[in-house]
Amino acid sequence: MNYSTPYNPIYTSPIIISAAHGDVTGDGISDYVYLTGITTSDSPYVQKITLVIQDGRTGMKKSVPLKSDSGYNPTLFLGDFTGNHVKDIFISIASGGSGGIMFYYIYSDFCNITRLLFDYEVFNNAYKYDICYKDYYKVEVRNITKGIKFIIDISTRDADYLHEIYHKDGKLKSPIDGFVNPLSGLYPVDFDTNGVYELLAYQRISGRYAADALGYLNTTLKWDTQNFVMDHQNVLIFGVEC
Repeated sequence: MNYSTPYNPIYTSPIIISAAHGDVTGDGISDYVYLTGITTSDSPYVQKITLVIQDGRTGMKKSVPLKSDSGYNPTLFLGDFTGNHVKDIFISIASGGSGGIMFYYIYSDFCNITRLLFDYEVFNNAYKYDICYKDYYKVEVRNITKGIKFIIDISTRDADYLHEIYHKDGKLKSPIDGFVNPLSGLYPVDFDTNGVYELLAYQRISGRYAADALGYLNTTLKWDTQNFVMDHQNVLIFGVEC
């Protein structure tokens, strides 16, 4: 008996995945901004995702290829992130991996000059962390780059989990280090309601393995005329029933 492989066509011509209107060049005329990509008939996975900017005044188009150009649910948002009263282009793409990792870019096209303002890989590498289990059911989270330290109390974790790590007297059985995951969320938020968006970043803090979530690093970023810098950082922890 012969079996045939189901035919799953790949649409080799890009289609528009997400679109928005707004003045991104600064001439006061609304421009058309959209993402294109190549899809298959039976999958939400999108390849060769490309940013396209059509000037509202001239009708001219420019294409901006993305470094990470494949993933799920590519979307864009227009908002002013730099304070020049002109909208910038915020792009998000889900990697589809089990860790919930996301790809993010922010572009400016002020005066028809395309400039990358935010690259998720640059952010992921910008801050170095040391995640270290301590005696008496504590985990120390150190942002080495900024000189900030947080302490997470894990004494409410499952007894079996704690028994694997600690002696009965609360001392560690052996040294354990955790790690901070890449970006899993980046959100435009206008905290001070001045019309300029800040960025709110989420990164999972993991213990012995990726799924061993201890909490989340919550980092607020602001534009400082040249790039996004940390305004402040917090650690979010999970609540327990009382």
